[in-house]
Amino acid sequence: MKKEIIQQLYSAFEQAALEVDGVECWSARELQKLLGYSKWENFANVIDKAKTACENVGHNVSEHFPDVRKTIPMPKGAEKEIDDYLLTRYACYLVAQNGDPRKEQIAFAQTYFAVQTRKAELIEQRLLEVERVKARAKLQETEKKLSGILYERGVNDKSFAIIRSKGDQALFRLNTATLKRKMGVPASRPLADFLPTISIKAKDFAAEMTSMNVQTKDLQSETMIAKEHIDNNAAVRKMLLERGIVPEDLPAGEDVKKVERRLASEEKKAVENKKK
Repeated sequence: MKKEIIQQLYSAFEQAALEVDGVECWSARELQKLLGYSKWENFANVIDKAKTACENVGHNVSEHFPDVRKTIPMPKGAEKEIDDYLLTRYACYLVAQNGDPRKEQIAFAQTYFAVQTRKAELIEQRLLEVERVKARAKLQETEKKLSGILYERGVNDKSFAIIRSKGDQALFRLNTATLKRKMGVPASRPLADFLPTISIKAKDFAAEMTSMNVQTKDLQSETMIAKEHIDNNAAVRKMLLERGIVPEDLPAGEDVKKVERRLASEEKKAVENKKK
């Protein structure tokens, strides 16, 4: 494909883009023209295939292919309503993947939307990784605070570890060692470094409640504190189960220390590139 044609197509696709409620999208009717389809009926068949592909990978079709009506002028000043879709960038990618590969416009669109969709996926993945790292740091702060509160009540580090383990068993219905084996976590590493974000936040929420209630109820004995922590973790587990989430069945996350190092490396490279 010649450079001039690529530039023309790139400009056309960019100019056709819309923003609706903060979401970048394209009118299917406009995309029909850009992709070289003269008949709507033929293009509608491609859209149907794209919808099926969207559904097969578990995405919500209505979010990526919302139905809209479009008014077009007719002879003698009349108007006519026709079917249209607002296609997200991902929907456009699926349409291009299901289009006629012999068309030059389709070949361009497959690459154009694939590259842009991949960028969006990378951004989303990075945001999820940042959220997980922040959740892990927050849990460390909460447990440090709880440890200080318990220390004032005569609970030493060994006893705190036992209380925390009992909390894990109430939350996951497995003791810490068993859960580590199930998730493939090294015995010497903290369980939370490999938990998915929602499990980290669940532990944090239970620990926050324990911190508050130990002080509010002025709990002093290790037995009473342990019961409080167990009850709080059990309450969090009950809430998760009610929402269809079984915490011990969730897959392990990547070692959060590795994620931290990768994010730090990316940040360093970004800063260095800005200086160039």
